[in-house]
Amino acid sequence: MQIQPLFDKVVIKKDEVTASTASGIILTGSAKEKPTMATIIAVGKGGIIDGKEVVMQVKVGDKILYSLYAGNDFKLDGDEVTIIRQSDILAIVK
Repeated sequence: MQIQPLFDKVVIKKDEVTASTASGIILTGSAKEKPTMATIIAVGKGGIIDGKEVVMQVKVGDKILYSLYAGNDFKLDGDEVTIIRQSDILAIVK
């Protein structure tokens, strides 16, 4: 199934978080850090949002850093994805 986000929305797939520390201690689910790095899998077209023109600065395949509690999580074909606004993206990782 394909997904096409609307306006200034971006669909991301979060990068895996390490389940153990550098010394080998295995972390439980609650002790793991919430991931803030992801790969973009779909991008909206931008447009006029709240009276201002929004031009999309990211593209499919970009690795990004995003705000810790941004977006909404969904299941898509068995994968967990998150939809965020472009303004929640902090940086593109090169």
